[in-house]
Amino acid sequence: MSHTLLAADAATATAHTLTPGRSWSLVAIALGLGGVVLGGPALARSGRGGGAGRTRAIVALVAGLTATVIGAWVVAAARGGPGTGYGIVGGWVALVVGAAAAILGGPALVRSRSRRRVDVPARHA
Repeated sequence: MSHTLLAADAATATAHTLTPGRSWSLVAIALGLGGVVLGGPALARSGRGGGAGRTRAIVALVAGLTATVIGAWVVAAARGGPGTGYGIVGGWVALVVGAAAAILGGPALVRSRSRRRVDVPARHA
């Protein structure tokens, strides 16, 4: 019994075959999870200032939006339901995780900007 790890199309896919749709779903989920891991602490520490929090917020927002776009693309391109090899389940998971990363990164970025404006001393004419 031979098993193919990477199938060219979903028509020959089994439950354990890594198809292109499943691969893209995994990439999007990894991006989204990375965004959540960076976005959570960035949001929690966004009021304290510091440059690392702003950078983490930007990375979380970009990773979340990218994961959401890739997840939506996988869901839109899928020609079958769960178990067909098109990666639709992973696409839906990527949509949710990517949205969560963007929801964490966006407010953290806004808070870091508003905090930065408060710290700037006023100029006297």
